[in-house]
Amino acid sequence: MNTSTANFYNKFSGFYPCVDLFLRPQKQRLFHEINILPSGKLLEIGVGNGSHLPLYKKHTVIGIDTSANMLAIARKNQSHKIELIQMNGENLFFEDQSFDYVVLSHTIAVVDHPDKLLEECYRVLKADGKILILNHFTPKNWLRYIDYSFLYFSKIFHFRSLFHVESLNTLKKFTLLNEINFGKFSYFKLLIYCKA
Repeated sequence: MNTSTANFYNKFSGFYPCVDLFLRPQKQRLFHEINILPSGKLLEIGVGNGSHLPLYKKHTVIGIDTSANMLAIARKNQSHKIELIQMNGENLFFEDQSFDYVVLSHTIAVVDHPDKLLEECYRVLKADGKILILNHFTPKNWLRYIDYSFLYFSKIFHFRSLFHVESLNTLKKFTLLNEINFGKFSYFKLLIYCKA
């Protein structure tokens, strides 16, 4: 993530609770799936303001973000099993096969190079490790026109409104275990993959 994106999220950190309200139902399902997994070492990339951190029940968690302001807020929700570090997900400082799980919650569409991010996730995951990706994906139904209409504004807010899962070539390295669709039109998805 480049400096301008990190600066944007530093400024945006005060407004993020409004976004949290909108995303809460999806995150509850995400954490249901996380908490039924066996205990392990988990990396969350793009931890944001960390309001969800108390939802982690059994894993040892490292949460990273490029925004210093977001991390300062997230530290208010930090527990002894959670470590927070300022770091770019496209250039992780961790050794190969360090984690049992990686979580990308509304992160993959805001980074500069999604495939580079996924390559790093693949590298730091252990064999048979799992990656959980919660995000919007442009559907093939009428909702795709909304994504097209937000193309200009999405650049201002540093995210991709037009975003297709098929465009993520690195996902071909993983095996899809589960796809959970949200809402009648499946605009948001939770994708759970295993490192092949």
